[in-house]
Amino acid sequence: MDLAKHHKAACQFFEDESGAVTVDWVMLTAVAIALTIAVMSVVTDGIVLFSDKLGAALSALEVATY
Repeated sequence: MDLAKHHKAACQFFEDESGAVTVDWVMLTAVAIALTIAVMSVVTDGIVLFSDKLGAALSALEVATY
């Protein structure tokens, strides 16, 4: 009889869907973070190059004083 109780409890556990929404949100958040990290790793070199060029261009400008 003890085995039947454990079997029934196991079946109820696997049929329960109350935590499914939490798992969905955790997975969605993990994918969003991974995608953000991937995009940042691709874009970072271009941003650094652009900022270096912009800094050089601004340094070359003369400021007019009147």
